[in-house]
Amino acid sequence: MNPTIELLKSHRSIRKFTDQKIPHELLLELIRAGQAAATSSHIQAYTVIHVKNPANREKIAELAGGQAYVANASDFLVFCADMKRPTEASERTGANVVRGMTEQLLVASVDAALMAQNVAIAAESEGLGLCYIGGIRNNPQAVSDLLQLPKHVYPVFGMCLGYPAADPDVKPRLPVEAILKEDVYTDDSELVAAFDDAMLTYYGNRTGGNKETNWSRNLTPLFDSKLRAHMREFLVERGFEMK
Repeated sequence: MNPTIELLKSHRSIRKFTDQKIPHELLLELIRAGQAAATSSHIQAYTVIHVKNPANREKIAELAGGQAYVANASDFLVFCADMKRPTEASERTGANVVRGMTEQLLVASVDAALMAQNVAIAAESEGLGLCYIGGIRNNPQAVSDLLQLPKHVYPVFGMCLGYPAADPDVKPRLPVEAILKEDVYTDDSELVAAFDDAMLTYYGNRTGGNKETNWSRNLTPLFDSKLRAHMREFLVERGFEMK
């Protein structure tokens, strides 16, 4: 297998970092690599906020649910979906710009995610570790206020970057047969059941028997309590009206 595929398959979330700082020029190269990602119609509907202020890092760590590594990592980035820049650019040409379309929200969110994944891969190729922080959507308005985000821009997720101080195992993924379907969508419940057994073993080994759970059980809070019901109202207020 070639080194790029091996690198991609070896991804782990890193939450413990050394005190070593990422050189600024390397960070810029990671961002340039991110910009090389595919982008819908060359819109480049993203902005990245490099949060350097220690007090702001501490505040975001708190807002994200007490995730201390937001403050402790060498660098912390917030990836934003940005429809302000492209719509204003179009408007300056005299176009009759329509804002607030659902498609614009999707395009900007996908653009930001693709850009971030390029940054992640580039970072890991340089021996860095990272952890995505979706927890900033727990309090997206407070994060937006802190970062002074204008209308038509919203924070999608954060990313901790640094030199790893831990070497966790790669977390198993669903079998490819459950993900890759031929021609039509087919039932995969038996494959999920087998994956749950594998994850039960994984968590047991990782925690020395202190965590008895599986993939399906871990999903439960995402669909019955951690719903982030505030997101629709927040996005509408940001200018993403989903018309």
